Amino acid sequence: MVDTEIYTIEGPNGDVESIELPEGLVDVFAEQGEEPTNVVGDLVVQAFAQQAHVVVHHSEGETAADLSELNEEMETIFEERFGVPLSEAMGHSH
Repeated sequence: MVDTEIYTIEGPNGDVESIELPEGLVDVFAEQGEEPTNVVGDLVVQAFAQQAHVVVHHSEGETAADLSELNEEMETIFEERFGVPLSEAMGHSH
């Protein structure tokens, strides 16, 4: 059995969520010398950017303007963090 490790996310209102991951999994995605918490943060940003993209660009029906705005801001956050536009990272754009 593989040991696990806990990462904690704190929300703006002080609510806290603990995330349990298999020990060593974060290291699989880390570059040499990169802090594990940065890797987890990167994956959170990537996941939210991808999910926002899916909701806005790949859902059926009309997309609400506020969702489009949230997606645009998430794309900006992604590019600021990774230095590359989300469309380039994903290999397609709309």
